[in-house]
Amino acid sequence: MQKQLFTQPSPAVQDEQILVIRRDIVFQPEPAWYGLKQLDYDWYMWAIERHGQFQSRIAMENDPHYKQIIPYLVFTHEDHVFVVQRKSTASEQRLASKLSVGIGGHIRKEDLLGSTIFDWACREFHEEVVYHDKFEFEPLGIVNDDTNSVGQVHLGFVFLIKGETSNIQVRSELKEGNMVKLSSITDLSKFETWSQLVLKALI
Repeated sequence: MQKQLFTQPSPAVQDEQILVIRRDIVFQPEPAWYGLKQLDYDWYMWAIERHGQFQSRIAMENDPHYKQIIPYLVFTHEDHVFVVQRKSTASEQRLASKLSVGIGGHIRKEDLLGSTIFDWACREFHEEVVYHDKFEFEPLGIVNDDTNSVGQVHLGFVFLIKGETSNIQVRSELKEGNMVKLSSITDLSKFETWSQLVLKALI
């Protein structure tokens, strides 16, 4: 897939009907793996388009027969990465107060109308942060982790965002955010699991 350049779109309105796909379908070409893996995005996009469903988020949070599709965006500028910390009141309580390098969220029905995976991810980026400058946008891999209750019901499409500047700020659901030099990150234990897996690939 080719890199694309984006400018800031209009904000979207949150919805509780989220995109999911059955586990037995999404893991047909590759058995369930642990970690960040470079895979054929096109096949997974075809599978989601053909077999994806929109279900209640409340119901899906505790149903490991389905995977919720999550764009997971990692913002970098030069040798720094954007690190955020979720509020203790964040909607996903299982990740509250954890450090993360991932920006993203669930995909709603209106997000798919005439959209590509790049469009989904770009919307999520601008919903969760304030950033007005240009950036390059490219797929990094797909992350899966079935070792905990959060990972069992989510599948992350990871994108690397290379910002033209470091002028980025968090919005309401995130407690704080800072640009951190990658080489200074030596203790991964405070990060959510997906971030640990992504950072291992970046550092």
